[in-house]
Amino acid sequence: MQSTKTKLTPFGRLTIAVLIVAGLWGLKWLILDSGYVMEKSSSQSQDVGKIDLPTAPKNASSSVAPIEMPSDQPANVSSPEIRWMLWAWNAQMGAIFANGGAKTSKGSIMEKKGINLSLIRQDEVPQMQANLVKFASEYKSNPNTTEGVQFVTIMGDGAAAFLAGVNPELEKLGSDYRAQIIYTCGKSLGEDKFMGLPAWKENPQNAKGGLTTAVLRDGDWNIVVKWCGDNGIPVNPDEKTYDPNAMNFVAADSYLDASEKYITGYSEERQVVSNGKPTGETKRVTVNGVATWTPGDVNVAEKKGGLVSIVSTKEYRSQMPCVLIGIKKYMQDNRDRVEKLIEGIAEGGDQVKSYSAVLDKAGELSAKVYNEADKAYWVKYYKGTQAVDNQKLVVELGGSAVHNLGDNMEIFGLNSGSTNVVKIVYDVFGNLASKLYPALMPTFPKSDDVIDVSYLQNVASRTKNISAAEEVTFKSDDNIREKVSEKSWNIAFLSGKETFTPQAQKELEDLFNDLVVASNLKVEIHGHTDNVGNPDANMALSEARAFAVKQWLEKKSASNFPEGRIQVFAHGQTQPVVPNTTPEGKAKNRRVTIVMGR
Repeated sequence: MQSTKTKLTPFGRLTIAVLIVAGLWGLKWLILDSGYVMEKSSSQSQDVGKIDLPTAPKNASSSVAPIEMPSDQPANVSSPEIRWMLWAWNAQMGAIFANGGAKTSKGSIMEKKGINLSLIRQDEVPQMQANLVKFASEYKSNPNTTEGVQFVTIMGDGAAAFLAGVNPELEKLGSDYRAQIIYTCGKSLGEDKFMGLPAWKENPQNAKGGLTTAVLRDGDWNIVVKWCGDNGIPVNPDEKTYDPNAMNFVAADSYLDASEKYITGYSEERQVVSNGKPTGETKRVTVNGVATWTPGDVNVAEKKGGLVSIVSTKEYRSQMPCVLIGIKKYMQDNRDRVEKLIEGIAEGGDQVKSYSAVLDKAGELSAKVYNEADKAYWVKYYKGTQAVDNQKLVVELGGSAVHNLGDNMEIFGLNSGSTNVVKIVYDVFGNLASKLYPALMPTFPKSDDVIDVSYLQNVASRTKNISAAEEVTFKSDDNIREKVSEKSWNIAFLSGKETFTPQAQKELEDLFNDLVVASNLKVEIHGHTDNVGNPDANMALSEARAFAVKQWLEKKSASNFPEGRIQVFAHGQTQPVVPNTTPEGKAKNRRVTIVMGR
């Protein structure tokens, strides 16, 4: 993110204040990320635990009737202009097609709904925040203002941090001026990824002591932290020290800078720490992992190679929904118009899903809206592709998806057996940022205050044929061939029984949220006991407890845990992780181990 003798208006003073706050907020993060400022003491590497992420809609194939392509001519729509700032992201192809480009065009879906929409590319978060505040400030006294923007789209896993930065300013105008999430346009489906050494994929514990470069606290960084949490690998939040028993990070200025730091072999001298305390040693460490998105992953593969996709939003497919955020007061005052906007985005998503010619058109329009690359580029990396890198390794590149109305009913938990993905993603990553960086983001707005599903519900209530979200199916005899993560969970049962204790509920909720992030991955539940009692009885008990967990998950959300996804394995007392010679050791051996994989 001129001097004048003219007296500033109240709005002018507010605008300057907001821009200063946003600028300082962004500068603070930039300075920390760039390494110019160090905290007074080293931060201790933390076990981030279970990152609670749910599953996203399944990118349904719909069977809607085709429509005519929008023209290149501007539409003649008399309604007031809606302005929407967005990143360059393939998840928005449905909205772009529906509008016929940056401005509503003749023959477009939006024109037919009487919507006058302007799509504005903006890659800077502080600018998005400032423009929301600018609009809200003017709207309070002038409902026809042409200043600022009513809407933005960002990544769902960054929404808590985004709203923590903007809503305190908006709420100075009144609580009804806060920004809220009302819809999702699509999601990242592989494009955003964590790339690392092949040995890390073979055994995640080999990643301890790794040095990954990323835009810190960004969505791709979140992927790394999520994967570390799933595999019990501590995270070192201090980018100026090195912990050989944790994942460490190098701050990058951008996702392209992240890839370049790996390509050029970036290294630096760091103070070695253990549990946050200096050991007195220093070590030169070199980047051997990257968190990035297309074309950063393409650059890594083509210019150097040697890294594979450890995990991406193809597995963590709910992590990055493309959330539509608007000003509450404006949306309440213009409910009909906002609902027509949602209808248009949804219908555009249906068309992109259903027809290759529409996808091609959306790619063409995307190149114009973003003023970058061409149709072939956006279509290729919307679909995702595989390539052989510079060192002959096969890597996956790109991958996004658009959403329709059915996907949104699923992702907001409005379908039977579904769960509110948007809420869980919001809370999870808000809590994660607060946990690892409490000085930067001590609090964030409550999800119940910033998620409003009433617009979506109204649209759905009058839509006769809603295309259902695609279901992921599993074969019961299809065992995991490639493991993504493995972690033990301390789920408490009554002594000698398969009945959960009251204390187990929180752990079960965390487990649920952690598993449903990856709806395309199979789940294995492995039951273990200590050595107290008869070995045969313990084997039966471990199986009963594993089945109890399976049944609890399936009952909570049938759509997230369809038949065949979960398999149960009983080990009794045969696989202790520590000796059963102490009460503490026995407690560690009474566990449920969760494995996720393909």
